Amino acid sequence: WVAVSSCDAANKDTENEGEKPCVFSFLRNMFSPWTATNKISPAHLDRRIGYRGPIFHMIDDPCNVARLEDSYEYFADGLLVVEGGKVKHCGAASDVLLECGTGLEIVDCSKNLIFPGMVDCHVHFPQMDMIGSYGEQLLDWLTRYTFPAEERFSSPAYCAKVAKLFTEELLRAGTTTAMVFCTVHRASAEALFREASRRNMLIIAGKVMMDREPYAPPGLRAPAEQSYLESKALIDEWHGHKRCLYAVTPRFAITSTSEELELAGKLVAEHEGVYVQTHVNENLAEIELAKELFKSDSYLAIYDRAGLLGPRCVLGHCVHMTEAEWDRMAETRSVVAFCPTSNLFLGSGLMDIKAATARGVRIGLGSDIGAGTSLSQLQTLNEAYKVAQLQGLSLHPLRQVYMATLGGARALSLGDRIGSFAPGKDADFVMLDEASTPMLSYRRGLCGSLLERLFLLTTLADDRAVAATFIAGRCQHRRL
Repeated sequence: WVAVSSCDAANKDTENEGEKPCVFSFLRNMFSPWTATNKISPAHLDRRIGYRGPIFHMIDDPCNVARLEDSYEYFADGLLVVEGGKVKHCGAASDVLLECGTGLEIVDCSKNLIFPGMVDCHVHFPQMDMIGSYGEQLLDWLTRYTFPAEERFSSPAYCAKVAKLFTEELLRAGTTTAMVFCTVHRASAEALFREASRRNMLIIAGKVMMDREPYAPPGLRAPAEQSYLESKALIDEWHGHKRCLYAVTPRFAITSTSEELELAGKLVAEHEGVYVQTHVNENLAEIELAKELFKSDSYLAIYDRAGLLGPRCVLGHCVHMTEAEWDRMAETRSVVAFCPTSNLFLGSGLMDIKAATARGVRIGLGSDIGAGTSLSQLQTLNEAYKVAQLQGLSLHPLRQVYMATLGGARALSLGDRIGSFAPGKDADFVMLDEASTPMLSYRRGLCGSLLERLFLLTTLADDRAVAATFIAGRCQHRRL
């Protein structure tokens, strides 16, 4: 799927090793599958490499521009230049080549669409173990499937095994950044952060906090003070380490006491820049139980009283919100993680996209594995479109793509680092194969516009369309 038209620097490397200079040695070094024994090579990262082919990225929210054309850039023959793990240039190949001068290694990507890495704003890595589990709605589903699966993570070796699989599957799906729930076990967060660091991924994660009897089962219950101290130690060790960031993670109000939520708020106050992730208003029975336990008229108010709302607070689901709760989300600049495959799978309901949009509430897209049914954000967008249709809203293809890339980055307060190909941003990107299946290939040939092509990707494509995934300029996944 790729060829090199200039590889002087690669030839120098192979000459130093006594090998015959050739394009294939460069390809082997650049695009071989990443393994646990590989290291990030400073020499590689210092290279200036240009990826030439069709390029698409969003540059603004299509809801906030006068003309849709002002929300994106598309270059039929584009050139993305990467150096030091960062985007150096992006534009029409003819213009970028003039600007860059000589000595640029060029990788021919003309058979694929160069696209920003996708962002998953809500996912549970331990629930890889029970994705696709039959029956039940939220509370019974947690008791029957989720909690027993998460109890296995008391073993550090098991944590490491699943963390490796999880990051591999994210990359296979073209997801380069994710906000992740671990389990109550400190080792689960440590395993995920280690695996993310090894691959240089931008991951936001946290150990789950659960202390309320009987809703937190014994095997997943930890005293509030212990969770506070373990979370504090994880923040000190991992928040800001390489590309790792920490999220204070009370699972949801039902499994936490008031004391634990107050300690979660204390962690946020003590550590500038940390995130908060939890769930709110997902299921009607959940809502009534939460309000009863906390003697509250509003589910959202439970978190508000604990000091958890704010620009870095990402709340999963927000399906059954009151008008006052949406208003408070906007006032505090809190974020909704929209999880359509999960909400449909558990029969939870439909998130009100119109209500969030009307108030300017940021919306991030979440796969929510394992109630969610795919780590592919392309497939998640497929279901997002249907959820919107059931509410009389047709999600524009540009809005869908924005939600999975730049919109997701902005939802996580990372719009200055990822989500588009603006110079200086981290070079997280994917190569999408628009002919990855016979059906997609056939329909692609009948498309008359770029927007039609984008909509096909968000409807018919999945992880099979991801030919390669790059993290900070380094190929971390290549489709075999």
